[in-house]
Amino acid sequence: MQMQMRELPLPEIPDDAGLLRVIAAGICGSDVPMYADGSKGERILGHENVGIIEKLGPVARERWGVSEGDLVALEEYLPCGHCADCRSGEYRSCLQTDSKRAGSLRYGSTSIDVAPGLWGGYSQFQYMHPRSVLHRVPAGVEPRIAAMALPLGNGFQWAYLDGAAGPGQTVVVQGPGQQGLACVVAAKAAGAKTVIVAGLARDAHRLAVAEKLGADVTVRVDEQSLADAVRDATSGALADLVIDVSSGGATQVVNGALDLIRKRGTLLVAAYKRAAIDGFAIDTLIRQQIHLRGVRGHSFGAVELALDLMAQHRVDLGAMSTHEFGLGEVDRALRLVGGEGMDDAIHVSIAPWN
Repeated sequence: MQMQMRELPLPEIPDDAGLLRVIAAGICGSDVPMYADGSKGERILGHENVGIIEKLGPVARERWGVSEGDLVALEEYLPCGHCADCRSGEYRSCLQTDSKRAGSLRYGSTSIDVAPGLWGGYSQFQYMHPRSVLHRVPAGVEPRIAAMALPLGNGFQWAYLDGAAGPGQTVVVQGPGQQGLACVVAAKAAGAKTVIVAGLARDAHRLAVAEKLGADVTVRVDEQSLADAVRDATSGALADLVIDVSSGGATQVVNGALDLIRKRGTLLVAAYKRAAIDGFAIDTLIRQQIHLRGVRGHSFGAVELALDLMAQHRVDLGAMSTHEFGLGEVDRALRLVGGEGMDDAIHVSIAPWN
């Protein structure tokens, strides 16, 4: 892993594009392995980006409905706009958004060799491609908080839109990182009666933040039984929805999750396990008629829900925004998110002008 400070020329902006003055760029957990992988060449990382529109072509102004000087949040996706997924609103599934696909474009993962090079948020300026998906940041929302629009949007997508969390329900969130805490916020906003968050003893700070954000029960699974805690909290009824956003072992976590769910409940798996699940308890899945679904990313509506919540100032989202660094400390910030250093890091952001 090596971070370099480079100066790139600002591009000429065509009629259908723009230039963003980056104010805050959040660090996603996926940035850490990308930083460690030098095989893809030089890239400007950072896809949770918020900034002020510096320049804007007339076609882009009409298409996006924004103007120079507006504060906006960019999604990482650059969808084609014409495939079946894009036309149905599921542009996160568009092949053009897949960073592992040759020739695809995506903020935070595209090589600087692809003109104009300014594809990431760990930079003072970012090119706004004609296929950009952007959102106005509501008045009164700080850029540092708005930089959590995408992870919080994931929480709304998974807990509410995909998982159908709602009034009276019990939701279990496995993993108290930024994505897990986003699911806590979204589940409580959707009216869930009981939200249970599972982590490890070393996650004490994150579990305390989970309680601050509305979690009713927190469990240190290396010190107590999660299954017992769920049974106690629900008087034996078990959970309606379990969302796995943990980095734990595939078999133990997924099979264990099946034992937490009521009949016809739902298990959403959002965390890549990078290993096959040995001995998957398919008989439990069948017997309990459990809905099992893999989820990733967010829709436009989910990010809008996140920004709307920010504008209401009813939830202390500042508790999730734990660290901010300048451009010269990107290496340190990425290592912190990767687990090197303090255990209290949750959402870390880069402020390029500091």
